[in-house]
Amino acid sequence: MRKKIVAGNWKMNLTFDEGRQLLNELRLLRLDDDKVEVIVAPPSLYLSQFSFTNSNTLSLAAQNCHDKPSGAYTGEQSAAMLASLKIGYCILGHSERRSMFHESDEWVADKVMACFAEGVSPILCCGETLAEREAGRHFDVITKQLTTVFKRMDKKQAAYMIIAYEPVWAIGTGVTASSDQAQEMHAFIRSLISTELGREEAEEMRILYGGSVKGSNAKELFDQSDVDGGLVGGASLDFSSFKDIIDAI
Repeated sequence: MRKKIVAGNWKMNLTFDEGRQLLNELRLLRLDDDKVEVIVAPPSLYLSQFSFTNSNTLSLAAQNCHDKPSGAYTGEQSAAMLASLKIGYCILGHSERRSMFHESDEWVADKVMACFAEGVSPILCCGETLAEREAGRHFDVITKQLTTVFKRMDKKQAAYMIIAYEPVWAIGTGVTASSDQAQEMHAFIRSLISTELGREEAEEMRILYGGSVKGSNAKELFDQSDVDGGLVGGASLDFSSFKDIIDAI
């Protein structure tokens, strides 16, 4: 049985003291190691100071990294740097990175491979816009975003990959995909993994849902057979609201 994940993406939010307080509260939670893992992705500025957080049930993630191991890339961080801090996860291909910073599918794939090379597990985001869904292109969009990465991977690397399906039209809008819509896309993604990487790899890989996840809808989403947890944005910035989502597992 796949262990569920609740991952919080803080984006560019919380001061250092606010973030430290939130992490200290999360560390006090009694979590079942066999049932759930909580991952927190603070701003990169805080990662070195928060590295005390890593445990069996509470782990840190970076929100992004560069595809090169080093060089003249002002303001960037490499997967090697993350590994040196024992950061186990890195969010890649988030829709905000794709749209605001023009990250192509190929560039995202380069970053994924850089993380694999350093032993950092990618949390690979995919998702369609409202226009793409209304045009009936949502499956095509997800296929291109994922297969660009899958074609460069091997079966061993698949064990360290996490997928996060985040429909762009549901991120920060208060609109959530219905549980049926989420399950339909997650089942499609799992079938795509099976085709590209193998059936066993598809059964083992965890697929998270993201997009206005909150305590009131988390249980219904997480109860779907192919939804293995959530990538949470705004609701991860408050201990009480984040705990409600964790408790839904």
